[in-house]
Amino acid sequence: MNAVAVNVNPLDLPSGQALTMPIEQDELQERRNDYDVTNTVQVSSAPKVRAAVAELFGALYPNHSFDSLWLAFNDFERVFAGRDPNYHSVDTTYHDMQHTLDMTLALARLIVGHEMSVEPGDRLGVDRAELAIVSALFHDVGYLRHREVDAGVVNGAIFTRVHVTRSGRYLENYLPRIGLERFVPVVSRIVHFTGYELNIDQIELDEPKDSIVGHLLGTADLVAQLADRCYLEKCRDRLYPEFVLGGVAMEDRPEGKVLYRSATDLLGKTLGFYQNGARLRLENNFNRVYRYLEAFFEGGHSPYIRFIRKNLTFLNTVIQHGDWERLRRHPPCVMPDPQGEAHLIELALQRVRDWSERRAAETPAPIAASRN
Repeated sequence: MNAVAVNVNPLDLPSGQALTMPIEQDELQERRNDYDVTNTVQVSSAPKVRAAVAELFGALYPNHSFDSLWLAFNDFERVFAGRDPNYHSVDTTYHDMQHTLDMTLALARLIVGHEMSVEPGDRLGVDRAELAIVSALFHDVGYLRHREVDAGVVNGAIFTRVHVTRSGRYLENYLPRIGLERFVPVVSRIVHFTGYELNIDQIELDEPKDSIVGHLLGTADLVAQLADRCYLEKCRDRLYPEFVLGGVAMEDRPEGKVLYRSATDLLGKTLGFYQNGARLRLENNFNRVYRYLEAFFEGGHSPYIRFIRKNLTFLNTVIQHGDWERLRRHPPCVMPDPQGEAHLIELALQRVRDWSERRAAETPAPIAASRN
């Protein structure tokens, strides 16, 4: 089998240093597009992820009922599928149901690794573990459009810059319904560890265990995305249109800053995002809690880290050769509307056209040079 070697530091990308720990390419290629990093859990299925999390928590907390989390999974599926009378179904194609389920499974594994690794007095305990899982299930609910309050909003991607704040408000109202009302004062701050609306240093929590929940939550969100089997294609085909509608790729003002000129430009800057953003968060802001995945997996080798390396190393090869055609996977889009992906792309294209026309109209024409 072919093997790709990697550096000692689990978050470093290959860079010509001393190489250890081979990664078997053939084994990694067998992973299906909508399965987790172990290729055993279908993360496009809420019931299957719920069963996997229930099994983990049943072993970790054998004397505790799973009823609250069972209800939370059901409510997640009901709300995101559009069966709640107050909300439209999820219509953001990158932040779809699979992303949330994949992240929630990663978080459950992190929690198990944490509880196995620390002293009894430092364990989160079942209540905070439940808080973490519920926060994961609804950390992106802020993308959903309320049928009345958000009337006239064409797509949930419009809320990209504020979706975490919206998710926090939702969770404050939701927690009392499943017996977790004691965490209402802190949940909106905890969920901000998954976003960029607040600087991580601005998130103040009095209880250290609440901060650990936030670190685990933010870590699960990052590693699940970066390790997704189709991460690169999803960035190009789904995240970029969301960024266009959300005013991230280009600011709404014609004279505003252009951060990503195209989907290819976004991919070209993804390695920089990892090195200067995601990696620093995982190593510093989140206190390297990703290492609890090593405690969870047999042999101490995390497949999440292996797939992150694989994705980013492959992206580096694509960039060096300019061979974007190598990104040709077509993963399922886990949302109720089968035309949702095409609709989002059309909305994004129209936004680009409108922005370009306004910019052209407001740009002064050059003064013709005199021939006198």
